[in-house]
Amino acid sequence: MRAIFVLVWLLVPLGAAAWHLGPGVDGRARDRAAVAVAEAQRLHGADDPAAAVAAFDRAIAELPATDRAAALRLRLERAKARIEGSDLATASKELGALVDELATIPDADRELVADAHDTLATSDFYVTWLKRLEGFPRNDWEPHAESARQAWRLLAEEAEARGDAAATTRYGRNLEAVIRLTRLEPDELQGLPIPSQCRNCKGGQCRNCKGTRRAKNQSRGKQDARGASSGPPPDTSGS
Repeated sequence: MRAIFVLVWLLVPLGAAAWHLGPGVDGRARDRAAVAVAEAQRLHGADDPAAAVAAFDRAIAELPATDRAAALRLRLERAKARIEGSDLATASKELGALVDELATIPDADRELVADAHDTLATSDFYVTWLKRLEGFPRNDWEPHAESARQAWRLLAEEAEARGDAAATTRYGRNLEAVIRLTRLEPDELQGLPIPSQCRNCKGGQCRNCKGTRRAKNQSRGKQDARGASSGPPPDTSGS
């Protein structure tokens, strides 16, 4: 019995070392990732999307390779922060890659997949708006508009099929918004403020929105009238 006790006592440091070099490493990495995520959320709430993106980068880098589902979610949240920071080109590229990757995962979380498609459609909507505002030809902006239209139509149909009335309405409104966007005349479009890309406010009154909204050669009253007729911008509050 004494020999067994001594053997167990000698093995305790080896077990601790194995945990420290194995599961313990992953645990500490997850802790660091959680700290970075909390920082990203704080910066997100403080309307500092560029710093939030950097924090999401750190969180993704810290996650163990086995935490694929968590990494996918963080990549999506990072893309949303990029959209809010008006880094649409990078956001669209990352979202396209994320949507493609999710399509290869048979048991991918349904809500995550829908959120990714919704966010990519939102990015395409803003790209369409800006390209039209800057005078790009139709063959340059139309693919983005069509991508957003198809995504929101499919999301609306899926939401209706599962009986989610709120999501059906939201996706339907976004679908109507992108269709209206394609039909606006260039001079009408120039009279409207760019829809808020920020998910943290509802009226475009936060510091981030005030820095990005634009209007050209129009009075405040005319902007309000046209804004009402053009319908609401996409709701990017998430699913």
